[in-house]
Amino acid sequence: MKKRNIFLGLALAFSLSGCFDLDKMPEGVLSTAQPFSSTGEMRNYLDQFYQTGNPKYQDDKIKVNFGDGLRTQDFGAGGGSGIAGYDTHSDNMSASSVSARLAGETTLSGASKLTNYTAIRNLNFLLTNLENCAEQGSADYNQYVGEAYYFRAWYYYKMFIDYGPLTWISTPLDPNAEEMLLPRDSRTTIADNILADLDNAISHLGEQNSSGSMRVHKDVARALKSEVALFEGTWEKYHKAKGDKFFDPSVTDEKIRDYLTQAVNAAQAVMDRGVWKIYSTGNELNDYRQMFQTTDLSANPEVLWFKMYDGDQVGNNVNRYLNQGGGSVGVTASLIDDYLTKDGKPFVGAALINAKKVFGNELLPTVRDPRLSQTICMPGQQLRPDDTPPYYVVPPLIGSSSYNQNMTGYSLLKYVQIDYTGSLDAEFKGATPAIQFRYADILLNYAEALAELDGAANAQKIIVALQPLRDRVGMPAVDFDREYNQESDYPFRHLDKYIQVVRRERRIEKACEGRRLEDILRWAAAEELIVGKWPKGALYTGSDLENHPKYEGKLIYDQASGNNLFLTGKPGDALRYVVPTNPAGYGQGWKFNVGRDYLLPIQPRMLSLTGGKWEQNPGW
Repeated sequence: MKKRNIFLGLALAFSLSGCFDLDKMPEGVLSTAQPFSSTGEMRNYLDQFYQTGNPKYQDDKIKVNFGDGLRTQDFGAGGGSGIAGYDTHSDNMSASSVSARLAGETTLSGASKLTNYTAIRNLNFLLTNLENCAEQGSADYNQYVGEAYYFRAWYYYKMFIDYGPLTWISTPLDPNAEEMLLPRDSRTTIADNILADLDNAISHLGEQNSSGSMRVHKDVARALKSEVALFEGTWEKYHKAKGDKFFDPSVTDEKIRDYLTQAVNAAQAVMDRGVWKIYSTGNELNDYRQMFQTTDLSANPEVLWFKMYDGDQVGNNVNRYLNQGGGSVGVTASLIDDYLTKDGKPFVGAALINAKKVFGNELLPTVRDPRLSQTICMPGQQLRPDDTPPYYVVPPLIGSSSYNQNMTGYSLLKYVQIDYTGSLDAEFKGATPAIQFRYADILLNYAEALAELDGAANAQKIIVALQPLRDRVGMPAVDFDREYNQESDYPFRHLDKYIQVVRRERRIEKACEGRRLEDILRWAAAEELIVGKWPKGALYTGSDLENHPKYEGKLIYDQASGNNLFLTGKPGDALRYVVPTNPAGYGQGWKFNVGRDYLLPIQPRMLSLTGGKWEQNPGW
C-alpha cells in the first residue's frame, strides 16, 4: 500500500488535467521521497489549508495558497464578498450591483469549476500516507491527522452547500480515466461522510481553551459538526415539506431527527466543557461591537478560532471601505425592522414608521435591542480616529468615491476599527479580524436544533441557551409569546413560535456575518424572503433625510435620467424609501427561480468528463 501511494503521488505529477482536477499532483512541500515521515512535514503540508497569508503561519517553505480553508476573507470592491460583505447576497444587505443569485440571473455559462476537489485530493494524499510517519501516536501526530480530517470535511461541506450531491472520494485516484468516471452520491451519503470525517477530527484533535494557536481543535470540529448536521437536517426537512427536487428522496423523518440530534449533541459537548463564554465586560452598549473590531482575539473567551490580520504584512479592506459609512453597500430595512424593542417586543405599525421619520431614532439603544446601534451607524458615531465632531450625521448617499457611498441609508458599523492606527485608506492595510467560529454559534445551533426537534418540550433549554446573548446587551430573556410576530407582512408569521424566535435571534446575533444566504437555502425560504421582493433602505421622503443640508442639494431623483438616488413608489407618495440600485427591469422584484436556484449549476465540461455519470442540478 505504501509503495502504491508513493507511486500515485509521483504519477500524478505528470498527468494532465481531467475530471474535477482529481488527477493533478498533490500540492505543498514534501521534503523526502517518503512523504510525511515526520510530524513537522505533516504540519508544513497542512499549513496551506489555513491560508498562507496569515502571519501566524508565515513560512518561506510554503508556496501555495488555499484560502477556502477559512470562511471568506477581505472585503471586495463594491461589496459582495469577504468579512463584511457576503450578506449582500441575502435580504440583510445590498450592494451597488444586484446579486445575480437572488435575481435569478446566474447562468450555466458562468458555472464555476469544482476547485475544492484539488484540496480534497491533496488531503487524501496525506491521509493515505499516514503510515510513513515515525511519530504515530504522538500528540502532534494526532493533531495533524485531526486537521486533515477537519479540512477534508470543510472542503466537501462548502461544495455541498453550493452543489448538493457530490462524488465522495477518500483516496488519491490513479491517473486513469475509467477510475474517475464516478457517479454522484446521494445528499445523505455526502452529509454522513462529512460528519464521519468530523468525528474522526474530534477524536484526534487536541483540546484548547483559547484561540491563541489559531489552529483547529476539538471544539472547532464540534462547532462545524453542529453546523453541518443542522444544515442538512433543516435542508431535508423543509425541502421535503415543499416537495421540490432538492431533497434526498430516500430520507426519512427519523433520519432528519438524527441530523438535528447530532447538531444538539455536538453543540452540547462544547457547552459542557465550560471553557467558552459570551464576551462581556458589562458594557451593554459596546461589548458586542468591540469583538468584531479587536485585532487580536486570542484572549477573547467567545472566539474559538479566528484569522488575525496585522495591517502590514497581511491586511484587508474592511476599514478602507466602511470607515466613512459607505463601502458601496448598505444594510436593508428588512434586517433593521427585525430587531426587537428594548423590552423584547416586535417593533411594528405606526411606532416603527414614526421612528423612521427622524433619521437615527429607530436605532436608539433606549428603543431597540442594543445590538442594532452596534451594527448600524447612528448620528454622532465616530468612525475614524481623525474624525472631528459632529462625526457621522447622515448616510453618505453620495460618496467622494464609489467605495465611500452608502447604498441604502443604513451604514454598517460592525467591523469598523474606530481607533485603528494603521493606514486608514490604503488598500489591504486594515486589521479587522475574521472570526471563524464563536461560542454564540454554538448556542444558536443548539437552540435552533432543539426548536426543530420539539420547541414546546425544549422551551426552557432554548431560553437558557440564548440568555447569555441577551444578557450581553441588557435585553430581557426570551419569551416566545411576547416575541411572536404575527403581523400580516412578516414572512415567518406562519411558523410556530419557537422556530420563529430562534430564527430571529440567529439573524440578529449573526447580522452581516455572511451566513444569511445559507440559512435561506436550508430553510427553503426563498419564496418567503426573496422571490418578488426588492431591497429597500431608510425612509427618505417623509423623513428629515429629504433636503438635508448635508447633501447640499446634490441628490437627484424622480427624473427620467441622471438619477443618483432611487426611491420606492412615485413622486407625490407621502413615504418613499431608498433602494440600492436602479429598480428598472425589476418591477416584480427578485426573480430567484425556486425550481433551480437553490443549487448552483455544474459545468457542462464536468458532465461530459464523467461520461454522463453526473447529472445536471435541477432546473439547469
